[in-house]
Amino acid sequence: MSDLPDQLPSDPAELRAFAAALLERCARLERLLKLAKDAQFGRSSEKLDADQLQLVLEDIDQAVAALEAAEDRANPKTREKRAAERGANRGKLPEHLPRIVETLMPTATCCPSCKGDLVEIGSDESQRLDVVPVQYRVIVTRRPKLACRACHGVVLQHAAPERLIKGGLPTERLVAHVIDAKYHWHLPLYRQAQMLATHGIAIDRSTLAFWVGYAAQELKPLWHRLRELLLVSPKLCVDETPAPVLDPGRGRTKTGYFWALSRDDRPWAGPDPPGVIYAYAPGRGAVHGLRLLEGYRGIIHCDGYEAYKTMTRETRADALSGTLAFCWSHLRRQFVKIEREASPAPAPVAREALERIAQLYAVEKALRGRSDAERRAGRQAHARPLAAALKQWFEAKLDHLAQKSDTAKALRYALRHWDGLTLYLDDGRIEMDTNAVERAMRPIKLNAKNSLFAGCDEGAESWAVLASLIETCKLNSVSAEHWLSDVLSKLVNGWPAARLDELLPWSSTYTMHAHDPRLAA
Repeated sequence: MSDLPDQLPSDPAELRAFAAALLERCARLERLLKLAKDAQFGRSSEKLDADQLQLVLEDIDQAVAALEAAEDRANPKTREKRAAERGANRGKLPEHLPRIVETLMPTATCCPSCKGDLVEIGSDESQRLDVVPVQYRVIVTRRPKLACRACHGVVLQHAAPERLIKGGLPTERLVAHVIDAKYHWHLPLYRQAQMLATHGIAIDRSTLAFWVGYAAQELKPLWHRLRELLLVSPKLCVDETPAPVLDPGRGRTKTGYFWALSRDDRPWAGPDPPGVIYAYAPGRGAVHGLRLLEGYRGIIHCDGYEAYKTMTRETRADALSGTLAFCWSHLRRQFVKIEREASPAPAPVAREALERIAQLYAVEKALRGRSDAERRAGRQAHARPLAAALKQWFEAKLDHLAQKSDTAKALRYALRHWDGLTLYLDDGRIEMDTNAVERAMRPIKLNAKNSLFAGCDEGAESWAVLASLIETCKLNSVSAEHWLSDVLSKLVNGWPAARLDELLPWSSTYTMHAHDPRLAA
């Protein structure tokens, strides 16, 4: 809310009008504040995903801004004061952005008194962020033929450059732009085709799809290499999520699944860079997980889905021999659901379970960012006693509950998975939950929401390849579009297979310029 003006109106009528306007603004701000709190913290927010919540908060912020804009127009002093506050708090623009300097000179450059020349004694500078709209251009590659007048048949010409799409229109940079728009910013190809049309460029959606599929095949060796490197990690988070896929023979969609392997050791300052691999499968059974995790020997951090347990019980030579660490977030959600559905009636067991689990998370928050040894020591000292008491409390409460109740089911789930839930206490590398891989699943869900479904199994496989590389770029703070452009150019020009590691997003070639996209390209 604006501060009161330096001088309040002295006229009673003006003062009443000012007070009425002030009360009206207070009422509007209180209503907007209540909407924001309800959207972010209210029980109904349990039904909103993160993106829906952002849309609600954006609308509320816009409403507040519109209110301030009306006040600024009505009160010049308020406008000047807010302008000064914005200038002090807006932050610094990145140094790598090009600067266009506009110099505004006074109309007169001579002294109005003596008519002598004026000299500069200083200047005021301000910076604003500008944008140049997307500009499409045509690269004309001209290869002159050079002949010798004296020697018959001698003609020299530069070799034609290699192209990703031979005989096609796009540069590698344009293909990278299309891929990034589709899988990073979730803009379907038919919308991109419509946007191109506004520039007078008639390129059909099917042509864009051909470019994307062709690039996916070119990038597939990097997907395989990324998977190989993740599978030698001591710990991986694993998850799966449904994705609708068109079933051509039946004229409707079927349910396919995206599986994800995620490595993110940053919470304990691990030496390996973060990365994620997606793989499409027609189902979520153990056979599909085994195909992705074939031969893995480390710690598998997952939810309590039965397929993960089945995978580790397989006796084949290529089966997993990993150890399962289970997720506290999945357990916690069961108690959140019980408490919400019981409202307004109390759910004392669920409430106390949530409070006890919150104590474990408080210990974890205090240890975040420390080494694996420090985390293990801190957990042993502070979290293990809390976990032991929680188990005893679960066992005691279970004896007094109706065995078919949701609360009893949640307690049995906890006790049945207890060894995996508490594995993190003995290993500082393990997180309490699988939130890292769940965050990695969000882009897949957003793309599925915007594209409705994948057109076929093969299209979903290309989706998995490209999403893996783009999300790994994001995890390493690398511009995905510029990385794709650079890597596609190198691959089509014969980059050796033995040096694929140099093209991975976490390579120093890209991370050293992660915040300067001009250099990343």
